[in-house]
Amino acid sequence: MSSPGAMAASVDDDVEMHDPERDEEVDGDAIQPHGATDDSSEEEEDDPEEERRIKAGFIVDEEEEEEEEEERRPRKKRRKHKKQSEDSEELDEDDLDLITESTGRKRHPRLQRLRRYSNSPPAASSSKRAVIDSSEDDLDEAANAEDIHNIWDDEERRDGEGDPEDEDLDDFIDWEDEEEGGVGQDDISREERRKQKQRRDDERRKIRSLHPNTLGIDANAWQEMHDVFGNGHDYDIHLNVDDAQFEEEESMMIPKDDMRLHHVFEPSVIKAKMLTDDDDIIRLADIPERMQLATASFSQNWTLISTSDLTEADLNGAALWVTQRISDKKNKSFFSPDGELQYLKGYLVLAVTVVLRHMFLEHLEVPHIWTHKRDQVIHYDFQNRSKQELLNLPELWKIYSLGQKYRALVDRRNALQAIYTRLQITDKYFEEEILPQTDGVEVVADASEWLSMMHKDDKADTGFHFHDDEEMDAPKKHKTPSRISVYEVTKKTIVARLAQGFGIKPQEVVTNFMAMSHVHFIDNLELTPMPYAEQFVDSDPAKAVPAEELLRQARMIFATELGKDPILRNYVRQHFKMDAVITVLPTEKGKIKIDEHSYRYILTHSAELQILMNKPVNEMLTSSQFLRILDAENQHLISVSVLLPPDSQSVLERRLSDAFTSDSFDESAKAWNEERSLIVQEVLVQHLLPMGSKWVREYLRDEVEDFVANSCASALRRRVDVAPYRTPEMAFGETASVMAMSWGKGDPQRDDINIVYLDEGGRLREQTKIDNLYDQAMRDEFFDLIKRRRPDVIVVGGFTIATAKLSARLKELLRAGPNPDPNNLGAPPDPDFQIPVIYVRDEVARIFQHSPRAVEEFGPIPEVAKYCIGMARFVQNPLNEYAALGADISAISFDKDDQHLVPHEKLLIAFERVLVDITNKVGVDINRATTDNHYKHLLPFVCGLGLRKAEALIQKIQSLGGNLADRNQFLKNDLLTHDVFLNAAGFLRIYQESTSRQSRRDDENVQDPLDSTRIHPADYELARKMATDALEMDEEDVQDGHPSQVVTELMKDPTKEKRLAELNLDDFAISLYEVNHEQKRHTLNVLRAELLHPFSEQRNPWTPLSAWDVLTMLSTESEDTLTVGLIVPVQVNRGLVTQAFMSDDGSQLKVASAVNGVILDVKLDLEADQFLVELSTRRTDMIEGDSNFRRIRPDPHWDAAQNEKDLDILARKKRAETAGGRRIIKHPNFHNFNTAQAEAYLEKQQRGDVVIRPSSKGNDHLAVTWKVDHKLYQHIDVTDSNPDPSGQALGGQLVVDAQHIYSDLDELIVNHVQAMVRRVEELMNHERFKAKSEDELHQFLKQQLAANPAKSMYGFTLNRKRPGHFTLCFLANKQAAVQSWPVRVTPEAYFLPELCDAFKVRHLHQQSIGNQGGRTPFGAGMRTPARPTGGMTPGRPGYTSVRQPAATPNPYGGATPASRFGNAPPQTAYGYQTPSHPAPGHLPAGMNPQRAAMIQDANGPGWGR
Repeated sequence: MSSPGAMAASVDDDVEMHDPERDEEVDGDAIQPHGATDDSSEEEEDDPEEERRIKAGFIVDEEEEEEEEEERRPRKKRRKHKKQSEDSEELDEDDLDLITESTGRKRHPRLQRLRRYSNSPPAASSSKRAVIDSSEDDLDEAANAEDIHNIWDDEERRDGEGDPEDEDLDDFIDWEDEEEGGVGQDDISREERRKQKQRRDDERRKIRSLHPNTLGIDANAWQEMHDVFGNGHDYDIHLNVDDAQFEEEESMMIPKDDMRLHHVFEPSVIKAKMLTDDDDIIRLADIPERMQLATASFSQNWTLISTSDLTEADLNGAALWVTQRISDKKNKSFFSPDGELQYLKGYLVLAVTVVLRHMFLEHLEVPHIWTHKRDQVIHYDFQNRSKQELLNLPELWKIYSLGQKYRALVDRRNALQAIYTRLQITDKYFEEEILPQTDGVEVVADASEWLSMMHKDDKADTGFHFHDDEEMDAPKKHKTPSRISVYEVTKKTIVARLAQGFGIKPQEVVTNFMAMSHVHFIDNLELTPMPYAEQFVDSDPAKAVPAEELLRQARMIFATELGKDPILRNYVRQHFKMDAVITVLPTEKGKIKIDEHSYRYILTHSAELQILMNKPVNEMLTSSQFLRILDAENQHLISVSVLLPPDSQSVLERRLSDAFTSDSFDESAKAWNEERSLIVQEVLVQHLLPMGSKWVREYLRDEVEDFVANSCASALRRRVDVAPYRTPEMAFGETASVMAMSWGKGDPQRDDINIVYLDEGGRLREQTKIDNLYDQAMRDEFFDLIKRRRPDVIVVGGFTIATAKLSARLKELLRAGPNPDPNNLGAPPDPDFQIPVIYVRDEVARIFQHSPRAVEEFGPIPEVAKYCIGMARFVQNPLNEYAALGADISAISFDKDDQHLVPHEKLLIAFERVLVDITNKVGVDINRATTDNHYKHLLPFVCGLGLRKAEALIQKIQSLGGNLADRNQFLKNDLLTHDVFLNAAGFLRIYQESTSRQSRRDDENVQDPLDSTRIHPADYELARKMATDALEMDEEDVQDGHPSQVVTELMKDPTKEKRLAELNLDDFAISLYEVNHEQKRHTLNVLRAELLHPFSEQRNPWTPLSAWDVLTMLSTESEDTLTVGLIVPVQVNRGLVTQAFMSDDGSQLKVASAVNGVILDVKLDLEADQFLVELSTRRTDMIEGDSNFRRIRPDPHWDAAQNEKDLDILARKKRAETAGGRRIIKHPNFHNFNTAQAEAYLEKQQRGDVVIRPSSKGNDHLAVTWKVDHKLYQHIDVTDSNPDPSGQALGGQLVVDAQHIYSDLDELIVNHVQAMVRRVEELMNHERFKAKSEDELHQFLKQQLAANPAKSMYGFTLNRKRPGHFTLCFLANKQAAVQSWPVRVTPEAYFLPELCDAFKVRHLHQQSIGNQGGRTPFGAGMRTPARPTGGMTPGRPGYTSVRQPAATPNPYGGATPASRFGNAPPQTAYGYQTPSHPAPGHLPAGMNPQRAAMIQDANGPGWGR
């Protein structure tokens, strides 16, 4: 065998170098490393043929290369495609470099070909050309083996580590760094390449020096390392990257000029920064931002409004549609015959029309209309000098919401009209009846469905196409799966003709229904329904369908078309809206989870989550009750039913029947009327009633969500519509400087007292911390801060009730001053330190301290200090703090019980409208908003603006220098578009500098005093006229000066109030109306008020928090949790303890112990910072419990009787849980099993085996379970007439029912259970018994009757729903329906011969009492012919009730024995009393008199809450 070195020399000496012009890749055969051959042999002789074959794979003659050129080129392409398909996930350069560094392997482009260079050393001059492979396979064989063949293996060459002396081989191999043209590198560039490679090799030699063999690591240990950390080949697929791929990536790079944001940033980042294309549309459009959005402007999930704008032609219809939906109160006052404002209904519609024009044609927002256009929503009686407000501010917002809905309705209506036009049909009923009544999106949806259903096959091609026409490029649509209903299939059959036999069309029935008269009469047929249907039976017996089935399908077609009629469905919806009732029943889970004292029960404010029977829908519109019900339903605690009361449903059914039935009295008309009655039933049950129920649920949900959202918004309005804090000495417009202090959680060992000071401009001037207020040094530091800063008010806040101690200590220090004189305690306090100490709402501050906004503004200061800053800012401007929250405002609980039930977006819209109202009520200083990053949060809520437009406005103003001189600059400098300016101008204040210079009319950028008022620029001339008249000046007197110079003079006039009061604004308003037909009476009042006091404070004055508010803020306790009379858990620490309230025997309470106490009184003194709850831990005071105080006023529709039954069932289950597992009775069949365990035990036993077990009804009951059949068990309730109190023995007779009484268990098993087993087996062995289900038995009887038409068929089967019963099915003839009766098995009754005769006699008797001539065997004259005349279970014909009437029905038959408790105790004002609790009139001796009086008061006519 030749050595590797010799073989290398022989191969290299014979290699023929390729010509440089040839650029073909040579693929060599894979050669195994030295010592690892394909056949795993250890030695192998030299094979000359193999050596020649190896040479042939790499040494190519020119002639052979030319012949194989065409073959190699496609193979090269295939290799590239294969490699690209494997590299499914490519890595970038950084990742590849990282992988290269971590693996220590070289990364080269793919080897291309061999070349001859003039400066290369001879091919055979190197003796160390073999690549050393350091893989784990080589370590097992020979660590330093040399394999000459690896130099030809592309993959191994790239993966291996070359020898440092192996440089000639690098010259020998040319990498694919040239362009496709095949031009080679020059010598200089090649030399630079070699130097770079040498440097990389030097770096990697350090890594190779850590070879496992040199470190003494054996192969097994190295293998274990590979198993854990990998072998470094995991990323090979990404290292083999072709240069062509890099070129392809470079070609795909986006030019710099075409680079956009979405090429660089993630879409979520772009959306968060409001830089999307939609944001640009909103920002540039001349429409108020909020009018372009369907959600709140600061919502994270905002969407654009996609509806079309209204036109002038739409306004009249919109006004009528909107006016009727504003509110029920509005309709009653203006549109009812006895309404007090009925004479103004025309003016109301006109006002709504004007408002809609302003909103949707002129794009004016609600605040602008309310402030500057309010005259148009007020009716003035100039003769009587009186006025009547037609619309208020909430109603304007409601009109805006309704207007948006009407826009959507118009779009859908236009789409419906377009669909009808494309159909190219003429349907008078649709055009004349349906289309004019599409006044809701539900009606439009119904009309679209009806149109598609009725004219689905009438769709026509709208154009002509020829074979040589050019096809239009249409977007390809994915084929959606088609759904074909039974109606569509049946409609295409002959049954559609049969459906015409009812003598009237469905739409004609609806016309009769709406007119309440027979506008369309019914054509009666001479044949009755069955003979008429037989005419449509297929003559082919194989395809024939029975006439009954054809008639049923015809009824289905007619009922479907009638039930889908839009007009009828809309009427039913309104019927449900007026009359529907809601019934709530608890589920099995709900009976356990919901009780009278549970949290959810309290949230309902009544007992509706237990049993609520037939509560009208109208009574649920003004409470959150329905949302709680839906929430409980989602948790599977209750089941909710929305239905019509029986009388209301009867009216609807009778009216529909009258519109559909014939007035004829012949037999044929009567028979067809019966069929029509069945159609009416099917229409109601299958279509109208489910639709109405579903719609009412959604309607009620939407209305109640709006109600709760508006309630939360009202709570927000009460908090933001408050002026900043002002001391009595402060003038209007001044802002208080605030010092805020907080002790955090109030732990003396951990928490410092943080202090911050904000000046009048809201700027943080000082922030410090002190340990306490008791050490002299700390007090000196505190007083030094007070002296230096002199705050107007001190705010105290914190997270625990310990904050009250800080407040009390502060007040004590401020009263005493820095140097109190102990000898003169009665000296008057130092006025410099008489600073008020107050509490404020800290909900906004708690959010602010953790917000990114706080970090951005104040950086590293402690979070408690940021909390103090939030409180101080709240004192200076509550509105600004709530506005700065943005979408986080929904985190504040304005209604702790119901707010979470409202969708987040709906809450944000309601909150935003409040902030918009109050912000525009106050106004915004535009120049301050440009420079103050905190104050600018108010700007987006200005009328016409939003987050995007406000941000753009600030940027434009800053580009102009950051300051505006007058409002004209908004338009002159293109800061705002026209419509946005009209909205915002009156609410953007520009403060005027005081100057005595007289301005001329042609002065540019001159300050206008009206720009500092709420007066809109459109009313400037009117304000100037008012000022001129007030100063008794003529127009000539102000002709040369600035137009508003007269306003300046009036504002400076000390008698301006008297002068303006002397103006007769009523006459002025009348003259304006006569000249310009403009109502300006309210506007004149606004002008006069603004000329007197520009931007005067219109918010409510600052209101301090109540004691309960402070207690809830510091401790989360409220009036609900601290109601007098409640028993609460408390921990004994220290405090004022009254001996009389501690215990009955005078024993002391241990410190740090947990006890229960009843609340006797709650004493709150906010001025003294004392919050006391007086408790009693005496047993005599708590023996009565607190159920009476926790009880809630029940709903008037609460079903107390059903609730008592549910409570009784729960009590039984609890008794079974406590006593069932401990009972022991000496009998071989007794087991402590429950129902499931007993059935599991009997599953493998024989039929008739018995288990006796405890009963859930108590120790006086036993349950006997016996096996009837496979997976069928009967449970018998047995009562012990004289039970043993311990439950361990049987004390008396065992009573099953009144006829079956036994002395012991053995007698019961033999004479009762085994006797019934014999009866069951006897019936099961009868030839008429079939071990089938009831449906299968019905089919069997029909097949038998078809084979024997002259006979009647009957059979038995086990009743799986009622164990211990059989079902007898009887089929009299082919025309009759299969009748079923339950057969009850008792120990001595229902023998088989009697039973077989009895049901036949019964059938004949029922036939004799029915109407003659009818085909159905039961009550042919009734509304449902197949239903028996009485005594039957409605759900299944032929079933009779086997229960005996009793107080509590026994599910196993027979009467239930009287209760062992005797008669029920009389019911008191608060329910039944348990024996262990005396009646309220018998209070325990020794009870605390205060507690006794409290209980007596609670037992009076009032309720706990």
